[in-house]
Amino acid sequence: MEIAVVSGKGGTGKSSISAAFVSLARNTVTVDCDVDAANMYLLFNPVIEKKNRFKSGKHAIINRDTCIDCGICKELCRFDALYEENGKMQSDPIACEGCMLCYRVCPNNSIKMISDEESLMFSGNFRYGKMVYGRLAPGEENSGKFVNMIRQYAHHIEEEKKTGMMILDGPPGIGCPVMSTLTDTDRAVIVTEPTLSGLSDLQRITEVVLHFTNAAYVIINKADLNEEMAGQIREYCSVNKLPVVAELPFDPQVVSAMIHGKTIMEYAPQSEISTRLKEAYRIITSQKADHSPLI
Repeated sequence: MEIAVVSGKGGTGKSSISAAFVSLARNTVTVDCDVDAANMYLLFNPVIEKKNRFKSGKHAIINRDTCIDCGICKELCRFDALYEENGKMQSDPIACEGCMLCYRVCPNNSIKMISDEESLMFSGNFRYGKMVYGRLAPGEENSGKFVNMIRQYAHHIEEEKKTGMMILDGPPGIGCPVMSTLTDTDRAVIVTEPTLSGLSDLQRITEVVLHFTNAAYVIINKADLNEEMAGQIREYCSVNKLPVVAELPFDPQVVSAMIHGKTIMEYAPQSEISTRLKEAYRIITSQKADHSPLI
């Protein structure tokens, strides 16, 4: 079973809830799909066994031995990735988008396109099984493709270990890496918060999730901080037939748990929030999945 935990915005507590599910699963392949800002490894501290480079694209470099400093590339570059310094043309690999226009127009063939290979995928053991995550290097692109690579490797591990459970901590938002996270998953858990932006982003992410699966669930985190907005979220979920499997109270112990390098299930297993998460996990994993999209 694959459970993807996503949210329409950052800061909803998605990673904390994902980590709690990992604790409840006990033996799992855990995948941090937020390659732009992976953080699950900070909590679980895996022992890294393998690193793989990810080729995200290409960027331009200038051959100073043959460049005549005509400036044509600088004039045509729409991304300001080529600039002049002390009368010499230079390239900025972070600003470069790899469009290859400069490579094509250079009259002296002095520009070469080289692969971006600074992004890394990590995999290793941790206290609940295996973990796979990635770090997209600054300025590099194709985060959706990178997530797909990470998931494929996680599936390879799952085939070997046969844990029967894979938990994916998705990135925030509704972009390509979120879609790569949701593709072919068995369950999607949407984490939201009782704010106006929380409701708005819940509506956006719901449209994305329901393109991939009908086995979608909602958790309202910190629900007691704004009962009026929590009520609006409940109403939205009711209209759209999205089961709210948990309304979690605000609990400072969640922060204390992270400070101590533990999930809330490890730090305060008898707390109200832990009890509600256990029930949510039971519902999510016990119900029969319906993969047919609603949209």
